[in-house]
Amino acid sequence: MPLQYNTSCSLCPRQCHVDRHTSLGYCGIDTRIPIASICLHQGEEPVISGDNGICNVFFSHCNLQCRYCQNHQISRNQTIPEYWSPDRVVRRIEHILEQGTDRLGFVSPSHVIPQVVEIILSLHHRGQHPTIVYNSSGYDNVDTLRDLEGLIDVYLPHLKYMDRKLAEYLSDAADYPTAAGLALVEMARQMGGPTLRLDETGLARHGMIIRHLVLPGHPQNSIACLNWIAEHLSTDVHISLMSQYHPTKDVADLPPFNRLVSEKEYESVCLHLGELGFENGWIQELDSPSHYRPDFNQDHPFEDKPS
Repeated sequence: MPLQYNTSCSLCPRQCHVDRHTSLGYCGIDTRIPIASICLHQGEEPVISGDNGICNVFFSHCNLQCRYCQNHQISRNQTIPEYWSPDRVVRRIEHILEQGTDRLGFVSPSHVIPQVVEIILSLHHRGQHPTIVYNSSGYDNVDTLRDLEGLIDVYLPHLKYMDRKLAEYLSDAADYPTAAGLALVEMARQMGGPTLRLDETGLARHGMIIRHLVLPGHPQNSIACLNWIAEHLSTDVHISLMSQYHPTKDVADLPPFNRLVSEKEYESVCLHLGELGFENGWIQELDSPSHYRPDFNQDHPFEDKPS
């Protein structure tokens, strides 16, 4: 049976304890499936997208609410979500899988885990077994993650903060460092360790990748995040160290978050990455902010043409 909502929602670290059959918690979502986009996406890490891309399911709303979110068009909880039926979701996924990918990603799923489980089990029932990628902010509840054990092939979490004050200021989540740390340890446990297994074509099939976005004015937060990974997981883990931060209108009056990451800031974090002994993963070019700005008003948020 798919994971069901109870009458006291504790899916994520917010622990709202509302009955989502009748009320809305912090995320503003009920028990239906809030879809912002389901599309073929080729902008993930090379081992995730490969040559054929990944079918990404972008959920609307979010349990974290970062003030600088690049997906602010869909992640803001003040927006009105579009709810899809389970059958419509599954048929759309199948349509994209037929285009040549065998990979399915769930983006910002932490507040809709029962819906994720329902989608995966429906696909399995229909004979579809794509590699499942769980792409989250890292602000996940360990008990909820345990309900996903055996269903997820690749965990792709962010580790955003080790600075509690920064987490509170930017994401209203002072507990983020603790919650995300516990979540990443649980993800690694489910994968049998924090390493990544690739197939003969170089695509990720099992394991985890940790993303970290360097924030302007706060390279020390990034260094603390890398230190935490090295100490609590392993320097063998694949790190995706991102320079793609781009200020949105929501931080236009909040220096230093109203500017790009400087070359000096990013290079200092890259240098520390090497000093710690991390050898697996990716870093970005400093011009990357111009390449990762989706428009969810389009049929395909990442391209000028429909999917």
